Formats: sequence, structure tokens, C-alpha cells
Amino acid sequence: MIYETPRLMNFPKIGKTIEGYISVAEKETLPFEVKRVYWTYFTPESINRGGHAHHHLEQILVAVAGKIIVTTQMPGEDEQWFILETADQGIFLPKYCWHKMQYSHNAVQMCIANMPYEMSDYIRDYEEFKKLS
Repeated sequence: MIYETPRLMNFPKIGKTIEGYISVAEKETLPFEVKRVYWTYFTPESINRGGHAHHHLEQILVAVAGKIIVTTQMPGEDEQWFILETADQGIFLPKYCWHKMQYSHNAVQMCIANMPYEMSDYIRDYEEFKKLS
């Protein structure tokens, strides 16, 4: 099976240093139709979130504040590491992407997703994930 791969995405950075910036994610620039947006915050640095993949969910993670280290792995592939620390950049996580996140104390992560939450879409067992390759 051929899988898409995780990749960084740059969003427009509009504005000037003295007045601040705005970044925009629009229908034409996203790889899917948005069905859900959520954010995580106040995650202690000692906690790793994620540790799962999805059968159908695709998402884009953005560090709107702080720093997030994202570890990804596609079936049959080696791990990759991405650092998110600017609000005008995100990481696209395709379906079947095993991912883990480590947050700085002040990190706020926004997630843009292609479908609503569905518990049955999760692959939480790493051994099950490895069988996909």
C-alpha cells in the first residue's frame, strides 16, 4: 500500500513586526475539507501525547504558541522528527501516521482535522500499527 507522508506546511504570514501578524488557512490551501478544529494547552512538559495513528483521520498540527516536537512514523518506515515553534507553520499528518507530541510548558497546539472525533478510527496498539507495513 502507498501512503502519503507527513510534511511541513507553511501558511501565509501577513503583517509587520511592529503591528503583529496574521496567518490564514483557507479551503484552497488545505489538503482536505475541515470538519473539526480543536486545541490542546497546559500540557505538562513531562507528558507525551499522541501515541496512536488513525485509519481515516488526516490532520494539521500548528503550534500557535510555544514549541512542540512531533515524532511521526509511517507503516514500514523510520521515525521522523519535526519541530513546530512558529504559528505560520504546521505539520500535515496523513492517515496511518503514528505520532507522538512533546510540548513546552507554554505550548498551545491547534489541530485542523478532516473528520469529527470517532473512537473507532484510532489505532492505539503499536504492534497493530506495525502490521500495516
